[in-house]
Amino acid sequence: METHKMKIAIVILNWNGKELLERFLPKLIKFSNKSKIFVVDNNSTDNSIDFLTTHYSNIDIITNKSNLGYAQGYNVALQKIMADYYVLINSDIEVTKDWLKPLINIMESNKLIAACQPKILSYNNSKYFEYAGAAGGFIDMFGYPFCRGRIFNHLEMDTSQYEDSIEIFWATGACLFVRSSSFWEVGGFDNDFFAHQEEIDLCWRLKNKSYKIMVEPKSKVLHVGGATLEKSSPKKTYLNFRNNLYMLFKNLKLIQLLCIIPIRLILDGIAAFTFLFKRNGLLHFLSIIKAHLKFYLNINKLIKKRIHITQKTYHSGKINNSILFLNKIKKKNKFSDL
Repeated sequence: METHKMKIAIVILNWNGKELLERFLPKLIKFSNKSKIFVVDNNSTDNSIDFLTTHYSNIDIITNKSNLGYAQGYNVALQKIMADYYVLINSDIEVTKDWLKPLINIMESNKLIAACQPKILSYNNSKYFEYAGAAGGFIDMFGYPFCRGRIFNHLEMDTSQYEDSIEIFWATGACLFVRSSSFWEVGGFDNDFFAHQEEIDLCWRLKNKSYKIMVEPKSKVLHVGGATLEKSSPKKTYLNFRNNLYMLFKNLKLIQLLCIIPIRLILDGIAAFTFLFKRNGLLHFLSIIKAHLKFYLNINKLIKKRIHITQKTYHSGKINNSILFLNKIKKKNKFSDL
């Protein structure tokens, strides 16, 4: 393990992703300017570690004794890595030539920039943005995340319409370039999230500290998506709804919280009933109910967390409107139409 402080550590969280490592590690190594690469293994059972030790002896492996999820899996591992910057990258990402340089440049340009992301395109159809991040993450007044290039499940074609580097609300956890000092200043990821939306929560807490989050489309990567949990997974539904409520409770100012949480309970109830008309609908319905019950049971714990956060009213990248209303009622599918 490295004991001196390096500039950049590229860190892949792996859980039974041997095939993905086989497919995407060669380009990551080729195009990452000899940056040090680490693989954090969340107790895989698919011979991932044997594959790495046999074929990539120069990659450092950090092993977790159980599947700690994205949040705690990274938190535990990153404590062992001394670097100015962490690049947290999914095992199902294909990088492109010179992808790192624009990200380094933007982070070096301003110390108030705590994190950034590249442009995320679909690996299966690179003409389109990919769900997890697209050209930068935003959030609406009720806490629903969306992207420049992706609103709910509608993906825009990339016609170079979002090539400018701008401040955003959240940077995707699929390829997150984050300043290590800022990451630890806010306590890293929230372990209780396990997986999904922990990067949004992290970025919100960073913004509450007056840091900036940016997107740099000069850097481009391709993302497979859904490699660990499919979009149709009831567990993913549970984690998304639960974690979103956790995040709102922690980061909203009290007056906003008292207004928004009751509205969200109604909107989530409507969402739960609409799931009943879809495949595996009952399982998704029950997942949302379970998410809300878990939220209520953890309110005391969440109160203790929010005490340590200085909530702010305004943040760049947050729209004072409902993305549900704009998309479902006003039929706006493109970010540029909002």
